[in-house]
Amino acid sequence: MGVRLKATHVVLAMLCAMYFITYVDRVNIGTAASEIQKELGLSNTQLGLVFSAFAYPYLLFQVIGGWVGDHFGPRKTLFWCGMIWAVATISTGFVNGLAALFVARFALGFGEGATFPTATRAMQYWTPANRRGFAQGLTHSFARLGNAVTPPVVALLILWLTWRGAFVVLGFVSLVWGFIWVWYFRNEPKDHASITEAELAALPPRPTGERPRVPWGPLLGRMWPVTLTYFCYGWSLWLYLNWLPLFFKNSYNLDIKNSALFASGVFFAGVVGDSVGGVLSDRILDRTGNVRLARLSVTIAGFTGALLSLLPILFIHDITVVALCLSAGFFCAELVIGPMWSIPMDIAPKYSGTASGLMNTGSAFAAIVSPLVAGFVIDATGNWYLPFLMSMGLLLLGGFAAFLMHPERPFTEAEERIPAGNVVAAE
Repeated sequence: MGVRLKATHVVLAMLCAMYFITYVDRVNIGTAASEIQKELGLSNTQLGLVFSAFAYPYLLFQVIGGWVGDHFGPRKTLFWCGMIWAVATISTGFVNGLAALFVARFALGFGEGATFPTATRAMQYWTPANRRGFAQGLTHSFARLGNAVTPPVVALLILWLTWRGAFVVLGFVSLVWGFIWVWYFRNEPKDHASITEAELAALPPRPTGERPRVPWGPLLGRMWPVTLTYFCYGWSLWLYLNWLPLFFKNSYNLDIKNSALFASGVFFAGVVGDSVGGVLSDRILDRTGNVRLARLSVTIAGFTGALLSLLPILFIHDITVVALCLSAGFFCAELVIGPMWSIPMDIAPKYSGTASGLMNTGSAFAAIVSPLVAGFVIDATGNWYLPFLMSMGLLLLGGFAAFLMHPERPFTEAEERIPAGNVVAAE
């Protein structure tokens, strides 16, 4: 007799696949960058501009996309997002200059901007409350798995099909996911043909009545420390995602295959960090019942560990030591993912899509600034280590900013009605 898959598990698996694919499509350019740079004649500063192109619409659609996910539901929203980012990825294979490449990456950010906030909305209703940290950690670990496998996969595709063919192939994979998602997923768990009564009983209740209007002022007042903390994390994340393959290639004169393997090894550490951080946060919550302790302890430990791990690369430039330090730093940084993505659901469960979008604007803004600054600094100094020194400063700031977050204080009906000018008093 075969084992019957639970509908909640299938939905979580599909979200894991989405996180995996979105990160493959957003970081593939990092591995292909050396070939693109050579063919299109781009400087590091221009390359940084291309890296940042993804983030402009991505930043805009964090909040708008979160609202769209709340309003139209994850089923339609994620399907159309998937179609847009798939076409954008395929189009990248046909660009002929800096402007066209910028537009293709801009379109990719447009398609992916609403995905994570909307996925958080899907998890809100498809995941038991005491499994949120695990679900967020698991889905983001698949994002980091996408990071890890992308460099060698893209390197192989480039060898077989050129960098242009690599983008076309990866884009078609995204198209397939979108059609499977819209076929299987339902916004309401109770409407799914395969869900059981036991699964429904374990899920959080849906709010009844009219759809609540977002209390923007109070929500911004509660979420800005979370956004600032996530910006500090995002600075390091986007430095790793965009520049790591080129860092190994240019600092140690490696070919594209070996630089991809070193980058892949570093990214695999993040896969473990994502899962560990979510599990640790949930366990602390189960044992203590203290939401603030569960979220902040893991987050602050992650920032501290990432900072300390990067220190040796300022003094030791042996490639093995540097790779190990970068791996440890990425592992520690990724510990924060599970607890951080649980905080919007802790603070504002009725507005989790919008709240998580507000939080992710921090990372999206970092995705604009971090690659631009790194490219400019590298062109100006020729030093590939200076961007990591700047990243250490942001990690320090993030550790302190985390203390300003209050996930233990969920939104109340009274707080939602407070005018924007009185937000601080409500705290």
